[in-house]
Amino acid sequence: MKRLFVVTLSLFIAFFVVSGPAICDEDGGKWFENITLSGAVEVEAGFEKIDYNDPAINDEDSSDIVIATVELGIDAKIVKHVSGHILFFYEDDADLEVDEAIISIDGEDVVPLYLNAGQMYVPFGNFESHMISDPVTLELGETREKAVVAGFATGWLDICAGVFNGDIDETGEDNKIKSYVAGAVFTLPENTVAGFGLSAGASYISNIGDSNSLQEDIEAGPVTINDYVAGYSAFISISALDRIFFNAEFLTAADEFIAGELSFDGGQEFKPSTWYVELTVGVIDDLEIAVRYEASDDGGDFLPEKRYGAAITYGLFENTSLGLEYLHGEFKNDDEIDVVTAQLAIEF
Repeated sequence: MKRLFVVTLSLFIAFFVVSGPAICDEDGGKWFENITLSGAVEVEAGFEKIDYNDPAINDEDSSDIVIATVELGIDAKIVKHVSGHILFFYEDDADLEVDEAIISIDGEDVVPLYLNAGQMYVPFGNFESHMISDPVTLELGETREKAVVAGFATGWLDICAGVFNGDIDETGEDNKIKSYVAGAVFTLPENTVAGFGLSAGASYISNIGDSNSLQEDIEAGPVTINDYVAGYSAFISISALDRIFFNAEFLTAADEFIAGELSFDGGQEFKPSTWYVELTVGVIDDLEIAVRYEASDDGGDFLPEKRYGAAITYGLFENTSLGLEYLHGEFKNDDEIDVVTAQLAIEF
């Protein structure tokens, strides 16, 4: 099945590359010019050391070279007000998949409204970072679902709400559309204050158990939960002179999960929460240094109780970067982990 998917995708891309000029000639060049390809490849070499607090468990050292990310995006402008987006994604130890598939309808110059329908990462959390690794808020809250999201957007404000049928259901309840998400983001328009950028927002989800990580954990255990547990988040991002960047976010469950619903709860009622702060400085045009501190509560052995580290990224060439990152994490049971990652990345 995986091979068939890869072959189909390859033929799909080849069709556009080979037949594109002919299609353009027949349609005055308008149709093919509305198709945009983009993508990224990230190769990482990493070393990881785990120091277990329990003397009966041997410490672990490991290292590897992996394909951390392969992305290919296709964006199409169908007609005025209608566009489509497809994103293919691959990483080591996972199958090539359609990560996103979205149809968008927008009011453009008529009304400041939009609608997105399809498979997407719903607007819960922000997760912005200049480091190689994802912030702990993403590890808890990132949620991909088949959803319908509608919103109101201007240069200053984006307010949206959406519905989806999550994979985690309440025990004894029917499988139907009953989960929802909502968010609001304020962004200071560019050049409002010379050299200064600001974005801040908040979001809410009715069932944080449908986040990618918690869903996988629950499906491996009780499969369903007694009651939905909501979640909310808030973030702020500040930039100055395109040299200094500050990001902070808080993301949490709004209530406790019943004991046993999460594999890492140790038989207790857990209310997972996370936060991080990150500061990035552009030393010169092609060199960035970032530091981050992050923490969690009720994360068990799933999320570190605290984690901190730094990363340095250098732009080798246009759209080509080389990065090096170190992170140290400590868990509630006093286990510790040290991770060093080197990354070579391109995007187009």
